[in-house]
Amino acid sequence: MARISPEELLGRLEKGKPVAAILLLGEEVYLRDACREQLIETFVPEAARTWAVSRYSAERGEAQAALEQAQTMAMLSPQQVVFLEDTEAIERLGEKNRDEAVAQLSAYLEDPAPFTVLVVEATTLDQRMKLGKMLAEKALVVECGLGENAGERQAAAVALARAIGKEQGVEFEKGAAEDLAEFVAADLMRLKTEIDKLATYAAEKKIIARADVTALVISEKTTTVWELADLLASRQPKKALEFLDRLLRDGEEPLQMLGAMAWMYRKLIEASEVRGVTNGWQASRALGMRPEQAELALQNARKISKPRLLAGLRALRNADDQLKGSGAEPRTVMEFLVAQLTSGEAKVARG
Repeated sequence: MARISPEELLGRLEKGKPVAAILLLGEEVYLRDACREQLIETFVPEAARTWAVSRYSAERGEAQAALEQAQTMAMLSPQQVVFLEDTEAIERLGEKNRDEAVAQLSAYLEDPAPFTVLVVEATTLDQRMKLGKMLAEKALVVECGLGENAGERQAAAVALARAIGKEQGVEFEKGAAEDLAEFVAADLMRLKTEIDKLATYAAEKKIIARADVTALVISEKTTTVWELADLLASRQPKKALEFLDRLLRDGEEPLQMLGAMAWMYRKLIEASEVRGVTNGWQASRALGMRPEQAELALQNARKISKPRLLAGLRALRNADDQLKGSGAEPRTVMEFLVAQLTSGEAKVARG
């Protein structure tokens, strides 16, 4: 079947064209979430979504259960949507189990249930293998990625920023959307979050200025402080101070770094409370972050206790007060902060 964009999927749904099976293919969590919402809103009445929307994961060995559900009519709804996530996990099965799973899925797609929209999801599929070839032939493939070319990714993120802004009732000043896309490194999940924040800030002005983006959005370069998380979690003060020195010499502003670190600590606290997540893509949806960052957050949240995370937030607030009000030398404040955050729990708490 043809490959289409998420925007083209919306147009197809608006025209009422029937669709039995869809493959959401790509790494962009925001685009996949947007497609899910479109499909649910189109096919399942709100009152019936508890019964007529179901989710399964091939990673958890639930592919057969998903197909069984697809062939079972849902309660209180003429149609249902069945999601099968992490489908690339089928490629990693042994040959016998993999061939059996592909054969079951292929058999269903030959004669799909008329009351079901089956949505198969994968970040990437090897088109040389049976699974990828079969889905490309029998399902409507929706590309949920921005491609590998940096310029194309940037241009797509700028266009999407303007579209999201329009939905929020705001417009971007010339250059502001481009700055925002660069700041978030074309990360669409974060792009949406930042536009929500900027739209609230713009209020009655209804215009997002470049100065607003600079003031409110922590650049992706600054968020390399995520690399600090492992150093802080494993209490490596020497390496953490060397990393801090490198950031400061590269021209990073201490106040922006503090904002990024505070955001990081809040995400670590959120990650410490996440349950039932098995991979970075699931963590990405739970935490609203890019998959690789979400996975790092989960890993490091297991190494730092909740009291130590809360004490770290207090230390960050103290450092923020010092930078804004005391006239203290910024490098000294930041070095003392890193020393606190890499020290033992009792010392951090006293700090």
